[in-house]
Amino acid sequence: MDKKELINNGKVKSVYATDNPDEVIIEFRDDMTAGDGERKEVMDNKGAYNAIISTKIFKVLEENGIETQFIDLPEPNIMIAKKLEMIPIEVIIRNIATGSLIRKYPFAEGSRLEPPIVQMDFKADEYHDPMLNDSLIKALGIATQEEIEILTQKALKINEILTKFFADAGIILVDFKIEFGKDKDGNILLGDEISPDGCRLWDSETLEILDKELFRKGKDSEVMNAYIEVYNRVIPDSEKVI
Repeated sequence: MDKKELINNGKVKSVYATDNPDEVIIEFRDDMTAGDGERKEVMDNKGAYNAIISTKIFKVLEENGIETQFIDLPEPNIMIAKKLEMIPIEVIIRNIATGSLIRKYPFAEGSRLEPPIVQMDFKADEYHDPMLNDSLIKALGIATQEEIEILTQKALKINEILTKFFADAGIILVDFKIEFGKDKDGNILLGDEISPDGCRLWDSETLEILDKELFRKGKDSEVMNAYIEVYNRVIPDSEKVI
């Protein structure tokens, strides 16, 4: 399948049209960014590792009843996906208190959140992704109350599936962000990616960081080792391509 015109050039991924109007090509680039893109580096094979990890996760979710936009991964960093009209909401699930949550609220670092917190942020770099509530979402015309409830239910189900998936690999799923979109029939599907770029992942025994937080902390030399560690733990040898 050949790339056609560029539809969207994001901070770390590029989306292209294809001959099929209902499908797109998503290219996972090797860019690494932080601070709304203010800091940027390029890391060898980072895009491929994220694409393969995302593919595995999407397949696991599909097997457990979560519809995603994933279709195929013909190359390590190239994903063929269903074309979606993305909903401009980042849905964040928090299982353990850390990061911005403990900076803004009186939670103890590392405390488990039961039930998990479901947070929704407005996906808009120019506004620095502010937190939303139901009233703001409806006032902005982003989603209906019914759609908000669907996003919440899907996110909690995804969290349940992935918490076990990562636990089986010796990894704690601390928190993660996901995005959804609508297909041509108006169905809400999981889109974008789920990878160490958008998850906080800690080693179950050592609590060692295995995600993008290393880049935010300026530990650039450790980032790809962490991503490769996640890849090695969650991708069976028979499915490894890099």
